[in-house]
Order: sequence, then C-alpha cells, then structure tokens
Amino acid sequence: MRGWDDLYPLPVPPSWVPGAAVGILSLHFLQKLLFPYFWADLRYLLKVFTYGLRVEMYRLQGRVVTVLDKFVKLAEKQPHKPFLIYEGTVHTYRDVDRRSNRIAQVFLQHEALKKGDTVALLMGNEPDFIHVWFGLAKLGCVVAFLNFNVRFRSLLHCVSSCEPKILVVGAGLPKAAVISHLQILKGAAGLWAFGATSEDIVYITLPLYHSAASLLGIGGCIELGATCVLKKKFSASQFWSDCRRYNVTVIQYIGELCRYLCNQPVKEGEKNHKVRLAVGNGVRNDVWREFLDRFGAVKICEFYGATEGNICFMNHTGKVGSVGRTNFFYKLFFPFDLIKYDFQKDEPIRNKHGWCEKVKKGEAGLLISKVNAKNPFFGYAGNKRHTEKKLLCEVFKKGDLYFNTGDLMVQDHDNFLYFWDRIGDTFRWKGENVATTEVSDVIVMLDFIQEANVYGVSVPGHEGNAGMASLILKHNASLDLEQMYKQVVTYLPSYACPLFLRVQEKMEMTGTFKQQKFQLVDEGFNPSTITDPLYFLDNSKKAYVLLTKELHEMILSGKMKL
Repeated sequence: MRGWDDLYPLPVPPSWVPGAAVGILSLHFLQKLLFPYFWADLRYLLKVFTYGLRVEMYRLQGRVVTVLDKFVKLAEKQPHKPFLIYEGTVHTYRDVDRRSNRIAQVFLQHEALKKGDTVALLMGNEPDFIHVWFGLAKLGCVVAFLNFNVRFRSLLHCVSSCEPKILVVGAGLPKAAVISHLQILKGAAGLWAFGATSEDIVYITLPLYHSAASLLGIGGCIELGATCVLKKKFSASQFWSDCRRYNVTVIQYIGELCRYLCNQPVKEGEKNHKVRLAVGNGVRNDVWREFLDRFGAVKICEFYGATEGNICFMNHTGKVGSVGRTNFFYKLFFPFDLIKYDFQKDEPIRNKHGWCEKVKKGEAGLLISKVNAKNPFFGYAGNKRHTEKKLLCEVFKKGDLYFNTGDLMVQDHDNFLYFWDRIGDTFRWKGENVATTEVSDVIVMLDFIQEANVYGVSVPGHEGNAGMASLILKHNASLDLEQMYKQVVTYLPSYACPLFLRVQEKMEMTGTFKQQKFQLVDEGFNPSTITDPLYFLDNSKKAYVLLTKELHEMILSGKMKL
C-alpha cells in the first residue's frame, strides 16, 4: 500500500535556501546588535521627509498654505465634528469658524486696522482666545500673544520694543520672535509626527500664549482634524478625572506639570484612562519613570526646540531622559553641532586659528544650528541687535553662519541627545523663562540696593532652577526685607520672584566686566558652606526670612513648598 508521502511527495527546497535563511538571520542579528534603532529612525525620517516634501511643493507652486487655511477647509469638510471642548461645552469646527468670522467683521469696522498690522492678545485659556486669533488672522493681521503674567516695567518694555496700531505685545522681557508660516506649519506637524491621528482627543492645560499650546496643541489638532479639550488653568487634582470624562488620548506637558501629577496623593484606578501619548519637554528622568509606573503605559514624547530657532529634536523612540536622536541623514538635512564653551568668559571657545571646536561624545557643548536657505533664522521683531546676538559667524570656516540656541546639550555614544543647561541671562522655573535682567532691574529700583546679580540655582526634586539674587547694599544702608518682598511681588510674575537672597560685600566680575554667575550657581544656597547672610521667600508667611540650616533641610527634603 502506498503511503501518504508517495501520493503527495513533499517538495525539496533548493540547496541555497538554508544558506540564504542563515544569511538573513545573521543580517537581522547584526542590525539589532549594531544598529538597534535603524527601523525606528527610518520610519521617523520618512515622516520628516514626507512632510518636508509637501511643504516644498507648496513653495514651488507659489502657494502660502497656513494652518488657518487648513482649519477653514476642515470646517467645510467636517462642520459638525467637535473642535473645541471647554468646561463641558462643545464647539464644532463650524461653530469656531462662524464665531471667528463675526469677530473679523467687528474688527473690519475699526478704521485704524489694516492688513499687516499687529494686534496683541491678552487673554487666558478660553474659546474666545481662538476666535479672536482666527478672526484677526482672516483679516491678514499679525496676532501677538501676550503673557498675562507680565506687568509694569515688562509691559513698558513691550511697548518700547514694538510699533503697534492698537496694542503692544511682549512677555518675562524676552524678545518678540518672528514666526513664519513655515515655522507654524512645522510646529503643527509635531503631534502627527509622534503618531497622533484625527481620532485623538488632545488635552491642553498649558497657557495658550505659549507656542507649545497654540502651535503644537491647537495647530496640531488642526493638522490632524482632531478634537482638543481646553482647560482654563492646569489642575493636578482634576487632571485625570478630566481625561476620563472627555476620553482624552493625548496630553501636553512641561516637566513641572508631570512632577505636580506625581506629587498628588496616590489614588485607586490611576491607570484607568485612555491616554496613550504625552507630548512636551523638560521632564526629569526620575519623574519620567515615576510617571510611567503610576499612570501606565503612556508613551512620553519629549522634544526640543525654540519658537524662533531653526532646529528641533524629537524623541521618537521613547528613550528615558532624551530629547531626541540624531544620525547621518538627520544632520544632512538639519546640520548642527555641539561646540566647546568657556563658562568663565561666557562665550564659545575658539582655537589659535579663530575657529570653534566640537566637543566629544558624552561632553556638554553649546548647541548651534547652521543657517541656510532651507533652515533660515528670521530673528526678532524690531530688534536687529538681539537678532545679531543669536548668530555666530565663521564658526568652522570662513563665511559660515550658525544660530546660537543658548542651550548646552550632550550627545551620547548611541547618538541620543540630552538637555544639560541653559547659558546666558535666562533660566527656567515653573515652566517659564525668567530673564535675569528683568529681575535685577526691579530689585535695583529699591533705594538701598547698589547692585543685584540674579541667577538660577538647582533645587532637589524640582525642574529648572529657582531664582536667587546676590545683593550689594549701598553704603551705610541696611536690607529692608519687607520692602524687598513688596517690590518683587508687585512688579514681577510669581515665577520670577527670587526665592533666595544672598548679601555680599562685593560683586565678583568676569574678565570682560560681566557679573560672575557660575561660582555663585555652584555654591547654591547652603547656609552651612556660605558665610554671607542668606534669606528665603516663605510664601506661607508672605515674607523673606533668614535661611537657617533647619529651613535648608526642609527645602531639600521637600517639606517646604516652593
């Protein structure tokens, strides 16, 4: 009797098949070993290339496609889809489009207003922020978002630095950056690049005057055709209940926001939500890990980029602590380098030939990005001096030009990039940029202050740096702590008020006659090692109090709220 194999003989593979299979497996093993991020990098680069090609096609066709254009088309295509949810009220794409049209009509009746004029927007998080923004944009006006925390001298600075028709805008004394339509489109593509879709619901708790909320958040929702839930003000206690209530799938964050959530009392069912992506920047490694442990498998999508800058990084792999990755192909399209920096002279190091030098992998260096036609730097509105200050000329060869980010970064041996520190006269606290010159200008208005040197110091358990001011008193004058407290809380936003004061006999200067900050930053605020009088802004007492060793320990342990 013939067997089954006789009736249906099995095919014999060619002799080369086993060898080919071994070869493929070997290549796969080598790829995993030597290039573990190859496919993730390839997918990300393809996304970047695809979007860049689309924008380039617009340019070649002579078309200026804006985020507003995309919104108007969506209002026609999906008029009844929720675009904005605010305090339980749903505003569809058509609702927002029509409301912005009505606001545009109102402004049309304002005879002093014409296309190209700047209009400042001083509003909190509410639907009319978006209605006014879109309405003015439809008239061809430049809409400038004003940080509603600024006051007094900061507002006067804004007035002097802009030439308004109706109102002046500016923010914590930073420069007014010029943001092109191209930059807005790039910012709006961020959520899409991280994998968000039109089905996502994005929760925005950051203030809309921040580009993260307006460009990445609102603009990102428009790019996707998605829905956004807008919160008037961030609330750590209501955050996850809001996410559950509105079926939120994507959240925006800054480092402080994540820490606030982790500092909330542990509750049952904290992982009971639909959030899958968290997009933002500035989260610390320990907070990153704790966030994932407590709140579940949320992909943290960290990124790096300045509003006015021409370089950005995106952590598309989810590597803890990193702001992104680079490789040969990325640097081909977005050329950048990390260069050696002289912390004492507060400037890039140049060798005997006058050229800057690159740092080695694992070393901190100043991030600079090449300026060219494809990666332009538009500068700051109405301020040529500040624009020129952000540019480095003849860095590696004659005629080259680079944008100085002002940030120190580290690139490891796997080509992951990590934010290290910020140089110059700015630091971050409570998720806001603090301009040291603004703070010192406010302090020296006091008649007993001769000089004030403001800088940021690291505080364990907190992102960014807390404000500290080194003070020189006038001859025969004494420190009036009550007046000092009244001065800073009256003229400065809360995040810019110095938490620590240090009274010195003389001010240390650099070789170029600048205030010496680096040694002061290193010394911090430890009363055990600093002999100068130290004071702490105790918010519970609404006063500056003597910084004792016991109080210092309470701050380090987290028992004293900052």
